[in-house]
Amino acid sequence: DVQLQASGGGLVQAGGSLTLSCAASGFPFNDYAIGWFRQAPGKEREGVACITRSDGTTYYEDSVKDRFTISGNNGMNTVYLHMNNLKPEDTAEYYCGTVRTSIYLRGIVAVPLRVDDFHSWGPGTQVTVSS
Repeated sequence: DVQLQASGGGLVQAGGSLTLSCAASGFPFNDYAIGWFRQAPGKEREGVACITRSDGTTYYEDSVKDRFTISGNNGMNTVYLHMNNLKPEDTAEYYCGTVRTSIYLRGIVAVPLRVDDFHSWGPGTQVTVSS
């Protein structure tokens, strides 16, 4: 079974940086993508960024483009979310989930990322940005 575990959250001042990690295991095939999502109190979970395990293609939500970078190690067993110029509105619980890219036309992940497409959510990690 696919298992994902997010870590690396913390408290940071506005304008600061933080890197989250998602440890991933149990993939039966290579046509999966791993996505970062976040959920602020009282709000719905929303997509942040996504990367395919097969070739490292990346996808970003407009709200984090030019500030966040998603990457993975060789084998994509760990996926990182490098967050720069953090803003108070980035405060949320951050989660990683996975999706088989074969559900999308030509294997291209749909953006905005759709929460219902992803599964195998692990425990989240809290990011708090103070103003």
